[in-house]
Amino acid sequence: MDTPFTWDHPAPFTWELTVDASHIDELGHTNNAVYVGWCGDIAWRHTTALGLGLACYRELDRAMAMAHAQYHYLAAALEGDQLLLGTWVLDTDGKLSSRRGFQLIRVADGKTLFRGEVRFVCIEISTGRPRRMPNAFIEGYGNAAVCKAG
Repeated sequence: MDTPFTWDHPAPFTWELTVDASHIDELGHTNNAVYVGWCGDIAWRHTTALGLGLACYRELDRAMAMAHAQYHYLAAALEGDQLLLGTWVLDTDGKLSSRRGFQLIRVADGKTLFRGEVRFVCIEISTGRPRRMPNAFIEGYGNAAVCKAG
């Protein structure tokens, strides 16, 4: 999506959001947990767009599971705000793990409200144990990565 916004990396996979009353906490702004939930939602949307949806995960008995997350809350989102959430596969080691970045921008002024980064580890769904990424993951996530292994 071409936008006039300043993204941390080129060509994000994006999702348009509107803050509604259900997102607001007792302090009158979007609850921090909502931001994290949105990150999970857009990561899954992007994964599915890459052709690695739930059916693929089940067929391969593999999934990318969150191992570590870091979030930076920079400014509040308020009810009625129009937001654009972007995500990227930052990199993958081609073996076991990948990193994904997130950036949330308020459309009205282009201000970045939130940034996040998550490291995922490939697991075998049936056991929950770490396993090497199947070729479909290496290719799908690797081809989408902002930083190519080299």
